[in-house]
Amino acid sequence: MSKPAQPRATPWYREPWPWLLMLGPLVVVVAGLVTAYLAVVSNDGLVVDDYYKEGLGINQRTARDQRAADLGVVAELVLGANGERIRALLQANEGVRLPDSLIMRVAHPTRPGLDQKLLLRSEGGSVYGGTLRPLQGRWHVILEDEGQEWRLLGDWVVEPEVVLRLHALRPAKPVAQGN
Repeated sequence: MSKPAQPRATPWYREPWPWLLMLGPLVVVVAGLVTAYLAVVSNDGLVVDDYYKEGLGINQRTARDQRAADLGVVAELVLGANGERIRALLQANEGVRLPDSLIMRVAHPTRPGLDQKLLLRSEGGSVYGGTLRPLQGRWHVILEDEGQEWRLLGDWVVEPEVVLRLHALRPAKPVAQGN
């Protein structure tokens, strides 16, 4: 009599199930290592070192916004054809003397290394001009006079909008706290 044929046993590493079961934890370990690497290497550029001093400066900045509103200052920024030239057309209430030059800050929302500070010089009348590195994407724009008496703020998505109109933001009136 002969014995029935026994199926031949294969080693565990030749079976698909142990590998499928180990795949999930392996993916989690790799993702954790990549996350740890990115956390160590990346820059936390949005965190201000001295947040208390920043908070104290808010009142000064809102006073400049109010001053721009009182003077009726409005600006229209236009990029040149190649994106390296910018012109500002400044308007104000009658009788307000326009400055000889303007300071323009262009800040990227997440990458501070791309920020630019420009001096826009008067080209006659109420037109100011300057040069900058070409812009792409979304930017925060601050336009102010050299004496830093007033400022205009705005957000600019450059690709669809070649022209940006800046106007004074009226600061919210402080709310009185009752006891």
